[in-house]
Amino acid sequence: MRRLIVNADDFGLTSGVNRAIIDAHTGGIVTSATLMAHSVAFPEAVTWARAHPEISVGCHVVLVDGSPLGDSSRVASLLRHGTSRFHDSLSTFAALALRGRIDPAQVETEVTAQVRKIQSAGLTVSHLDTHKHTHMFPSVLSGILRAAKTCGIPALRNPFETVRLDQLLAYPDSWKRWLEVKTLHSFARKFHESVSEAGLYAPDGTVGIVATGSLRQSFLQFLLRHLPEGTWELVCHPGYNDAELQAVRTRLRESREEELRVLTSPEIRQTLAANGIELISYRQLVIAPAS
Repeated sequence: MRRLIVNADDFGLTSGVNRAIIDAHTGGIVTSATLMAHSVAFPEAVTWARAHPEISVGCHVVLVDGSPLGDSSRVASLLRHGTSRFHDSLSTFAALALRGRIDPAQVETEVTAQVRKIQSAGLTVSHLDTHKHTHMFPSVLSGILRAAKTCGIPALRNPFETVRLDQLLAYPDSWKRWLEVKTLHSFARKFHESVSEAGLYAPDGTVGIVATGSLRQSFLQFLLRHLPEGTWELVCHPGYNDAELQAVRTRLRESREEELRVLTSPEIRQTLAANGIELISYRQLVIAPAS
């Protein structure tokens, strides 16, 4: 059995990203999306989500490259010194997390605030993931798991991707990104143990993280043809590259429109069917977890 959750990150980032996610859901293969609680287009995203209740909505937790939703004095270990903003650099955040400088209790506080905002808008939060996958670090994960339990969130992203050698040979531009991802795989075992102990659900892993920014149709078809048995999550970032997106701090601009074309391509639907891959949402993962 092979099942695939297709999750669009950055719901709420801009109006164009919101529209693209809904277009990729209604006219494509997106089954789930994660909403940024502290985002400009949050109210519009909530309206879209209410209008399309079949899409499974989670929280895209932001702990880097942004600012806290709650009281900044309560999350000082997450902030750049002397400011009320998170660290912009993932490498800086990672160094602090690995040195034990990120307080799990403060992570729990901030994650709870972000989740509660979405729940207060009347949406059921089906799952969690994190901007730049910061929950792969054990100190961050422990705080997130506690917040998930407190807020009644049953599932979260497994951020670890297994990449085949033939993928790297076929798509050599993914080598650099793979090397970055590979160095963090040492945390995968701890992730699985912690999620299991917390009684939460997670897919067997992800596909598409290495392809972020370069998810061409041929690349996705390759990933789908070689999808292992089990339940996996395709991480994607559809969007419209409009003036609003140009004003946002993000490296993903033109690639968002390319991903939207890929996610709504009839050929991708055909590839899924030809390879016996069932599309599910995070909500369905919790209702019917793999045996």
